[in-house]
Amino acid sequence: MDNKAKYTEAFMKIFSVDAGVAETLEYNAIPAWDSLGHMGLMAELEEVFAIQLEMDDIIDFSSYRKGLELVSKYGVQF
Repeated sequence: MDNKAKYTEAFMKIFSVDAGVAETLEYNAIPAWDSLGHMGLMAELEEVFAIQLEMDDIIDFSSYRKGLELVSKYGVQF
């Protein structure tokens, strides 16, 4: 599985959505992506990619698309 599929799968797992929905998500767009869901997603991404997100990046992580940009800062190729 490539990194983009792993990234999408993290959204699908944490928010119980399909891939098409995951790729359009923004923070608070669905009830599951509240502050608790956000931290669950951050933990999942850190585990999947063996990275440790900085607090500023966790705060700036506002959408699926923005997350791709932020996670790539840690050497993850999409």
